[in-house]
Amino acid sequence: MRAIDIMTKNVVSVSPEATVPEAARLLAENHISGMPVLDDEGRLLGILTEGDLLHRAEIGTKTRRRSWWLEWLASNRELAAIYVKENARLVRDVMTTQVVSVVETTPVHEIAELMEQHGIKRVPVMYEGELLGIVSRANLIKVLAMGPKEISTEGEASDRQIREAVLQELAGHRWAAPVEDVMVSDGVVHLWGVVTSQAQARGICVAAQSVPGVKSVEDHTGFDLTASPA
Repeated sequence: MRAIDIMTKNVVSVSPEATVPEAARLLAENHISGMPVLDDEGRLLGILTEGDLLHRAEIGTKTRRRSWWLEWLASNRELAAIYVKENARLVRDVMTTQVVSVVETTPVHEIAELMEQHGIKRVPVMYEGELLGIVSRANLIKVLAMGPKEISTEGEASDRQIREAVLQELAGHRWAAPVEDVMVSDGVVHLWGVVTSQAQARGICVAAQSVPGVKSVEDHTGFDLTASPA
């Protein structure tokens, strides 16, 4: 499998000019721990994660002052950067700008190695400067949950075509929006995401089953207990 086969396509992003509380609200409301920062033209500028917001003046989690000699050894640049991270009002001042990314053809095992090497939880999937999607640790775990499989190049291409057809079918229905990830393995569609009713979950499954080439559908969706029934 490659990045394009497992990535989340409907990516929640934030503007560099958004305020920190606005960004925190986006993370909380969408149940995610990080998101790309995009300019008005959709170019990737950075990544904002929970880690970037861990030490903030508003919630009393600023970094504890170090001993005087450690403060003396620290450069003005380092001390200023810490102050900005803890007090800045806008996303552009607190986001991580050194972004590790992959392309759509990057194999899954290479993505896992990158995450481990850099200690990160997600990587943007890029094509000629355009953001195609995000691969997170959660996406990798979902691949693992599908079980081992031996695939041929022909079978992989077929699975990719089925996945695109399922995504297209779901895109035509507003109630299918909560589906965050669709994965296909040997013609079996695996659906992941958060739904608000059993009827909604069943509708998503039926939509996937209607796509030619789909052998069966595995429903891994869960309920958002904080949302009102839809």
